[in-house]
Amino acid sequence: MPAPLRLGLAGLGTVGIGVVKIVQTHAALLAARTGRPIEIVAVSARDRSRNRDADLSGYAWESDPVALARRSDIDVFVEVMGGHDGAAKDATEAALATGKDVVTANKALLAHHGQALALAAEQAGRIIRFEAAVAGGIPAIKALTEGLAGNRMKRVMGVMNGTCNYILTRMESAGLPYETVFEEARQLGYLEADPNLDVGGIDAGHKLSLLAAIAFGTKVSFDAVELEGIGKISIEDIRLAADMGYRIKLLGVAQMTGRGLEQRMTPCLVPADSPLGQLQGGTNMVVLEGDSVGQIVLRGPGAGQGPTASAVMSDVIDLARGSRIPTFGQPAATLAEATPAASATPAAHYLRMTLLDKPGALAKIATVIGEAGISIDRMHQYGHSDAHAPVLIVTHRAAPQDIAHALSRFAATGVLVGEPVALRIEEI
Repeated sequence: MPAPLRLGLAGLGTVGIGVVKIVQTHAALLAARTGRPIEIVAVSARDRSRNRDADLSGYAWESDPVALARRSDIDVFVEVMGGHDGAAKDATEAALATGKDVVTANKALLAHHGQALALAAEQAGRIIRFEAAVAGGIPAIKALTEGLAGNRMKRVMGVMNGTCNYILTRMESAGLPYETVFEEARQLGYLEADPNLDVGGIDAGHKLSLLAAIAFGTKVSFDAVELEGIGKISIEDIRLAADMGYRIKLLGVAQMTGRGLEQRMTPCLVPADSPLGQLQGGTNMVVLEGDSVGQIVLRGPGAGQGPTASAVMSDVIDLARGSRIPTFGQPAATLAEATPAASATPAAHYLRMTLLDKPGALAKIATVIGEAGISIDRMHQYGHSDAHAPVLIVTHRAAPQDIAHALSRFAATGVLVGEPVALRIEEI
């Protein structure tokens, strides 16, 4: 039998231990499927004394992940530490420089340094694989780089943060406000140490920028992703959206247009009966649209020990089989500079506001909307108090800049109470 593929594993948290368990439990299966054994040679983590519910006694230990990456007895450096700078970046660069292939689950690292690392890998004749960095157990990277490689991609979209989807669906099902469900998610351990990575859309934005680079042959451009989190979504908006046949999702959308590359990770309304609208709890969904294949929908667990470790091992298995695809599906030097879209694609919008309950108030708002060149599809005034009247407006397709212009002029009408809410309605 050929020589084993030797792994150096940096990071022994939830995902790292999941990798250890797969390698140990499925050794014979992995060897049968790849034609060679796969074994872990050495590991690295900050605390060696911690109980990790796995037998690590057969592995060499390195306290420094850079030292692990430089070991001469490993073939593949597996990085599941996290963080876009510091040890993760240094160790990945060291692995490439000393002739190791890299498998990583680190979306932030690649979103910030993907182009430079891809070039370094190719100059060294090495490979970086990162299936586990996007949507957990869903094989979204493999679908784009392999299964759909014969397509010109038209659009990539999806729900890519399970914590946000849990919060939004829990708010709807239990009728609870955002603050209550946020704290519930924190108590359950669903939130990152910095919660804004989740609820602010940053984590999901990292993932979208990586998918966009592969789909459209561009350099990763995370800084160009339009980001808006879910912190301003109220239970009232969720109820009103449901009343109209929609659900609110933190939705990532990337598409190449004549105006440039659109990348946005923002709360949107989607049809309640669509695959995205039916997505519940912490599950992720990635939708890929190609010119030949049409629409492909991938649904599955976006996080957790088993799903993420499964994705890590899919990359390890590919390397064991000799599959050597460039990091972003084509040589890094051929990736185009991503030109951010000058403006987003027109779409219908949901507008919610509270008006003073006095004659002519709604007419003033409608006039502003009309003067902005926006056509109204539906308008509904809900039960109101003696002084205030909640109003919901759904527009026909309109340019986002026209919506923004109308919003900026609402205050001058003198009939608006508080801040209006505007959400894009995404066509699925």
